Amino acid sequence: MSINPDLQGRSYPAAEVYDVGREKIREFAKAVKAGNPAHFDVDAAKALGHSDLVAPPTFAIIIAQRADAQLVEDPESGIDFSRVVHADQRFTHHRAIVAGDKLVAELHVDGVRAMGGGAMITTRSEISTVEGEKVATTTSSILVRGEGQ
Repeated sequence: MSINPDLQGRSYPAAEVYDVGREKIREFAKAVKAGNPAHFDVDAAKALGHSDLVAPPTFAIIIAQRADAQLVEDPESGIDFSRVVHADQRFTHHRAIVAGDKLVAELHVDGVRAMGGGAMITTRSEISTVEGEKVATTTSSILVRGEGQ
């Protein structure tokens, strides 16, 4: 199956809520070798003006990838995940992610460009609190290799 060019302009609504927990922040910070004490110690985070532990900037990928899954799992997309190569990821933060946040992400397909037998797909996840406060915008590009590539 080839990539559906009509994906461009499609949006996927915010679905499941992601509860940002202290231990998730600590685990992620350890995994990415982020050493700022505000990722591990509540008092250090509060000394910087945050209400709780602060997540490393790339923590937003967890929420964004949950939104991306809606596109990959959409039978109309034509995406075979075994043929996907991650090409680019960018983050724009509107405020820090902190423990206690309840986040959702709305996914937008901003571009679908044929490349050989495959396609480059650019998506944008608008991450916000369940109350609607903007937290981060992530932009991702994936290359879906065509058959025989």
